[in-house]
Amino acid sequence: MQRLAGRIILLSGWKRIALAFLGGALASFALPPYDFFAVCFVSFPILVWLIDGAVDNAGARPMRRLLPAAMIGWWFGFGYFAFGLWWIGNALLVDAAHFAWAVPFAILGLPAALAIFYALAAALARLLWSDGLGRIFALAFGFGIAEWLRSFVLTGFPWNAIGYAAMPVPVLMQSSVIVGLLAMNALAVIVFSMPALLVDRRGLKAGVFIVLVLLSAHAGFGFYRLGSAKSEVGGTQVRIVQPSIAQDLKWDADSRWGILDKYLAMTDSEPKEGTPKPQLIVWPETAVPYILTQTPEALKSIADVLADGQVLLAGAIRMEEPGGNDAPLYYNSIYVIGAGGEITAAADKVHLVPFGEYVPLESVLRRLGVSEVVELPGGFTAATVRRSLDVMDNLTALPLICYEAIFPAEMSYQGPRANVIVNVTNDAWYGDTPGPYQHFRQAQVRAVEQGLPLLRAANNGISAVVDPYGRIIDALALNAIGVIDVAIPNKVELPLGESVRRFQFWVVISIILVVALAYFFRHRARVG
Repeated sequence: MQRLAGRIILLSGWKRIALAFLGGALASFALPPYDFFAVCFVSFPILVWLIDGAVDNAGARPMRRLLPAAMIGWWFGFGYFAFGLWWIGNALLVDAAHFAWAVPFAILGLPAALAIFYALAAALARLLWSDGLGRIFALAFGFGIAEWLRSFVLTGFPWNAIGYAAMPVPVLMQSSVIVGLLAMNALAVIVFSMPALLVDRRGLKAGVFIVLVLLSAHAGFGFYRLGSAKSEVGGTQVRIVQPSIAQDLKWDADSRWGILDKYLAMTDSEPKEGTPKPQLIVWPETAVPYILTQTPEALKSIADVLADGQVLLAGAIRMEEPGGNDAPLYYNSIYVIGAGGEITAAADKVHLVPFGEYVPLESVLRRLGVSEVVELPGGFTAATVRRSLDVMDNLTALPLICYEAIFPAEMSYQGPRANVIVNVTNDAWYGDTPGPYQHFRQAQVRAVEQGLPLLRAANNGISAVVDPYGRIIDALALNAIGVIDVAIPNKVELPLGESVRRFQFWVVISIILVVALAYFFRHRARVG
């Protein structure tokens, strides 16, 4: 091990770059659908040793001295995001005639941009670098800050945060309800990086102790919480509809009535013997291929299949006409439709997908011929605030449309308190790739963090009903066609109540920063 670490530390040129890229690429296999988290115990020690060797002229300016470490972090991040997010290019091939030119920007440009955050992580770590255990905490602090920034800078894209590698199964998801994802990112880096101490054994005993404490707390709390969990269900029976409509047909004018008929037939089908008739039906994102308020015959067809007492939650495009000469506004929405076909409520998407649903810097980029992938006149409009959705008596939903489920810091809302998360999405854009699996995992963790059951309706998967502990009650596989009929699980109270959320990130990061600085100054004092 010592010989291997020494060779990695002394690498130079393209060999250092290649190993950093390979280390990041390897770490991506800790993500769904592979969930091989053990690879991180290889990737992160490699990263530590590469940063050990990332030195420059001691007389250079401070920023110049951090550049070698930043480059290592960038190549590590580029490997991680290129291998973890290559599937995004698949969305651009649905309408290849218009968007194939952008595929290289999606599969290489986006990872290159996201890798800047990991470059910052490595540079921050190098700034606090010291011998032995101190550098592990420095790296964890750097990644904690980088993942926090990634959650909101340029609207944010915290997809595949490092912390998810430490939560492959429900028993290992429970810690997130205490510390939150952002702190989990830093804690995961601490644990994954500890094998780097096996080389010079400086701080090894303390490191082993810390890892044992963290792993014991992580797994122990999970076993305790699931072991004492009550598997209670409410009185509401739900049906999740997954039709697997091909993406290139969704907005085809000749296919619209056929698509609606398919939804209606699946909604109206008889449940399995012994299963009650559903009171709530959930359709995926943009399931309705019409502007409902402009197509009364479509709304009437929906009303005809809804029995008395049944309610439909349907993903649809909502149009709002401001009046005068102003162009209509379009919203990506969820409608609440009662048995008589009346639209009783709606929730609009708050966090839109850049270039997918709107064009940033629109006045400039549209002149260059850039348009959103989902083409509407002017793109979608974002809602100004998230509101809970009154669905029926004793059922209030926290609506999350598509990738809104990946933002743990954006779960606050106005209105009555929710007792269920409803996540509608259309992952048909990404085909049979890791994308839908990664998307589902992040929604699954949101259920645990919020203490709420999750109803997830996806056009082609993964649709599921998940309890507030992250356990899957029932699910439909990717590309399957079918329905899920189950009773909605009850919500649970969070262990530390609601007030803990504002402290989750800063408490843990502050501890890491204090420890990192303590080791840093101790090292400086020793050398001085």
